[in-house]
Parts: sequence; C-alpha cells; structure tokens
Amino acid sequence: MATHLTAPRTGARPDVTSIQRRTLRLLFTTQIIGGIGVTIGIAVGALLAARIAGTAVAGVAQSAGVVGAALLAVPVTRIMARHGRRPGLVLAYAVGAVGGVLVVLAAATRWVPLLFLGMLLFGGGTAANLQARYTAVDLAEPARRGRQLSLIVWATTIGAVAAPNFAALADRVTTGWGLPPLAGPFAFSAAAFVLAAVVLLGLLRPDPLLTARRLAAADAPVADPSQAADATATAVAAEAPAEGGPSRGGATPAAAPVGVRAPRGAGMRVAWSVVRRQPAARLGIAAVAVGHLVMVAVMAMTPVRLGESHADADVLRLVGIVLSLHIAGMYAFSPVVGWLTDRLGRRAVILGGVGLLLAACAVAGTAGHHTPRLSVGLVLLGLGWSGTMVAGSTLLSESVSAAVRPSVQGLSDLIMGLAGAVAAVVSGFVMQFAGYPVLTLLAAVAAVPLVALALRPVPTGAPDEEG
Repeated sequence: MATHLTAPRTGARPDVTSIQRRTLRLLFTTQIIGGIGVTIGIAVGALLAARIAGTAVAGVAQSAGVVGAALLAVPVTRIMARHGRRPGLVLAYAVGAVGGVLVVLAAATRWVPLLFLGMLLFGGGTAANLQARYTAVDLAEPARRGRQLSLIVWATTIGAVAAPNFAALADRVTTGWGLPPLAGPFAFSAAAFVLAAVVLLGLLRPDPLLTARRLAAADAPVADPSQAADATATAVAAEAPAEGGPSRGGATPAAAPVGVRAPRGAGMRVAWSVVRRQPAARLGIAAVAVGHLVMVAVMAMTPVRLGESHADADVLRLVGIVLSLHIAGMYAFSPVVGWLTDRLGRRAVILGGVGLLLAACAVAGTAGHHTPRLSVGLVLLGLGWSGTMVAGSTLLSESVSAAVRPSVQGLSDLIMGLAGAVAAVVSGFVMQFAGYPVLTLLAAVAAVPLVALALRPVPTGAPDEEG
C-alpha cells in the first residue's frame, strides 16, 4: 500500500524506495566501520591511560569519550536540522578522527592533558553512530521504521563485537612504524572514522532528511509550521502534571494551567516533573541507569585487570576476546530479552537483569587471574545490562503519555550517560587503591537498591492509554 512518501502525485518525484534501500546499505556499511573504530578505542583506552597517567585516572579518560559524544550531539544535530544528515554525520566522524590522532600524539609525548582532549573528541565517532540510527528512518515507511532502524543497530553490533580482536593486530603493525605501544589502535580508529566520513560525504546523496522534508512539503503545501509548533507545545503542556498538583497515581490532569506552554529548552524540566509523579517511569529510569552504571564500572577496568597478569604481547589479544564476549552478551540475545519482557513482564525481567549483574560481579570479582572465569563474568555482565536496559526502557516508554514520551526518554538517556561517566571515573580510583575484587563488590552493592524498587507494585499503563 502506498504511503505519503510513495503515493503517486503530479510532477516528478524521487524514487523513495530506491533511495531508502541505498541509504540503508550505505549506513549498514559505515556503521560497521564506525563501530570498529569506536570499540577499538574503548578496548585499549583504559590501558593506555593507565600507562600514561596511572590507573587512578584511567576511568577518567574513558568517561571523557562518553562526555564528548554527549556534548558533540548538540552542534551535530543543529547542523543536521539546517543542512541535512550528511554534513552532520561527516562532521562527527571527522571530529572523532581528530581525537584519535590526538590520542596517538599523547601516547608519543606522554602528555596527559592532550590525552584527555583526544578522548573527548574521540567521542565524535560514538555521536555519529548514534545519529545514523535516526537517519535510517527519515524515508522509511511507517510500518517498517522499527525494522530498518534495528538493522542499523545490528550493524553497529557487528562492528563492536569484531573490533576488539583487531586491537592486537593494529598495535603490532603500527609498532613497526615507530608508534608507542597501545597507540596503534587509535591510529586505526582514526583511519576508520576518516573512511566512514569520506564514504558518507561522497555517497549519501540525496540527503534522506532533506528529501523527506521536500516530500512532506509537497504533500502538505499549506501546512503552517508555527501553528503546528504551537499545537505541539500546547499538547505537551496539557499532558504534563501541574507543579505542586496531586499525583493521582501518575494520571494526566484534566487540563493544564491556563496559558502554559512548553517553552524552548524546557523539555527536561517537563520530563522531570512527569517522572517525579510516575512510579513506573522512575523504575524504568532507575533500571536503565543502574544497569549501565554497574556494567561500565566493571567493564572499564577489566582490561586493566588483564594487564596486571599478562605481558603486552598477550594482553591485547585477551582483551579482544573478553570484550567481544561481553559485547555479545549485551546485544546478541536482545531479541530474546525483548520477548521475555513481553511474556513475563517488565519488572520480572528487570529483577532477572539485576540478578545477572550480581552474579557477574561475584564471578568476575572472584576470578583472580583466571581469564576463562573472568570471561564468564563479563558475559553475565552483558546479559544483565541487556535485561535492565530492554525492560527498563520498555517500562519507561509505556508509563508516560505520548506527548511527553520523547522528553522523558531523553532524560533517561542523559541520566544513563552521566551514570556511566561517573562509574568510569570512580572505577579507576577504586581499582588503584582497593583492587578489582573491591570494585566488583561495590558495583554489586550499587545494584541492590534497584531490587527493592522493582519489588514495589507500580502501574504500567501509559496515562493516555488507560482510559
């Protein structure tokens, strides 16, 4: 059946189906390339930082990439809004490539501030990979948007799982060129980002976002954007509970205060107001944030742990294997986790995810220098993260009304990113002064309050879907 993007109209129109297929093939390819570039840096970033600046600040260097990706998203999305997807994606990958080069220079000069700046800019690769998911649905038919977006997510996973195993090869090759140990993977990452940027610059034509806008304008030539914006703002304000008003179990109030609008920049304030009054939304955000915090805290210091008991010739190979297994645990079984979330319920899967996180901390923390057992712990860590992420995100999305859902989801992602950054910073200091077993114990303790929160009965239906 024809959609508003494919329905025939008078005058020449682009072949949307052909453009979308070409766009998906291109994004699939560049996501694999970009995923390899990002994950190679993650695999050796903590090791390199520990060698240059000490174990205590290794986590700070890792968190710099997370912060950089979040900060760069602001200018990248602004460029996309004005000029389309292509220049925004190219800019993000270019900034990531510059960050990779700066990390290599920092390794050669052992200059710590340059290392942090390089890791901050290196986050551009992550920002580009995240934005590519939205590019996949610009021209997608409504019935296919989920599948086509998930295709690009899966492509990222392929690159991420394969990437750690390239780290040892990249380090071996570039050491022969005179680069310091552990700098080679970042040189490889920079090359991968440049390749992705060049491919997108030359082949992402026509721009899918600009094409979608032209088609929408052609289909609705009399639409008034200002009136549409006012209507959206009014709907958002009407759906948000009034400040200081009764909770009523998270139900939407009958009417918003007179004259209330959702002003520019107030999205997070409105989202926070909604979440404070909706127990299910709070549980969803807590599950996502706590699961991410535990995962990052343990995962970030695992390469350092391996480096304590293995020579340089072996450590990168082992890091590649262990992190590949961990990432496979995070993503490979996500369809099964989603099915269980619908079958057993959101809270049940959240509790199962917490149980797996606790088991992971126990196994990894008591593994000593036994690498196979440590690998099992990291697989369990990935599975636990998947449970809390999938079930928590599902619960959050269905627990708030459609009008405020994007803002609340954005708030959740912000809290998740901050939790991961804090975990990465703190984990380095704990590793330095107390060791890996204590780090896993503290991570397990951080997950325990989520059990109590998940055991509390909460409403799960969205306010505008409960009648």
